[in-house]
Amino acid sequence: MFFAYRTNQLSVGSVCVQIITLPIGRFLAATLPKKDVRLPLTNWSFSLNPGPFSIKEHCLITIFAGAGAGGLYAIHIVTIVKAFYHRDIHPMAGFLLAQTTQLLGYGWAGIYRKALHLKEKREKGGTTRLQFFVIVFIGSFAYYAVPGFLFPCLSCISVLCLIFKKSVAAHQIGSGLRGLGIGSFGFDWSTVAGFLGSPLATPATAIFNIMASFVLVIYVLLPLTYWTNTYNAKRFPIMSAHVFDYTGRTYNTTRIINQAFTLDAEEAESYSKINLSIMFVLTYGLGFATLTASIMHVALHHGKYV
Repeated sequence: MFFAYRTNQLSVGSVCVQIITLPIGRFLAATLPKKDVRLPLTNWSFSLNPGPFSIKEHCLITIFAGAGAGGLYAIHIVTIVKAFYHRDIHPMAGFLLAQTTQLLGYGWAGIYRKALHLKEKREKGGTTRLQFFVIVFIGSFAYYAVPGFLFPCLSCISVLCLIFKKSVAAHQIGSGLRGLGIGSFGFDWSTVAGFLGSPLATPATAIFNIMASFVLVIYVLLPLTYWTNTYNAKRFPIMSAHVFDYTGRTYNTTRIINQAFTLDAEEAESYSKINLSIMFVLTYGLGFATLTASIMHVALHHGKYV
């Protein structure tokens, strides 16, 4: 979550922790003393080295890493309330908000685990997963100094924007940050893996599925809905995370909130409905569709194993 506020997020997923803790766990199991340590003034004791590093310990570490490494989409509600409305949310309310969204994903993961978990497949003498991870880790760490410090503009180079600097249409089509990104190139790994995770740890079928979906949404649905002015799309930026009023200005949310921090229905009716950029309209709509789509995918392809 600390990296979520960057323009290009850094992704340190549970897979990285899972791989790197295996040699660490085995090293500690081989070197830590097996002597029991007794807690003062109690009859409780524990061993720093109860035995070999087990699958259960590795699984528990992965669960903790997954719970802490992944960002909570719902936590943005807490951030918005504190940052923009200068109000505090009770910690228990924030905790329950996070749990109601996170437990849904963990529940589905538990149901699908048997069907979707696969063992490692590689040729004899080939590169193991751990060796591949170490190579990529060292290489990406060394390379990040170039786009991160020496040459930051390598994060996104938009050819059309450089050629047609004053053209709004060119920026809408070519900008990698505020447009469709046609003709844009990124040489920063945090730009590539910031939002969808590392493609190196994703099966090829999933990558091709994401690429096909990206082309369909960004290069077909988005231009079609924007340039046909669906939902008055041209009145707002083609790609923006902000909310707008009917005139295209940034929506004044404080205007429709009363002193009790509840919605003032009369003021909201007289002011304007909330409008989104067409990109966010598609994002929210398709985002909700993924919930049922994941169930249907498992039911169709792996239903007999569940």
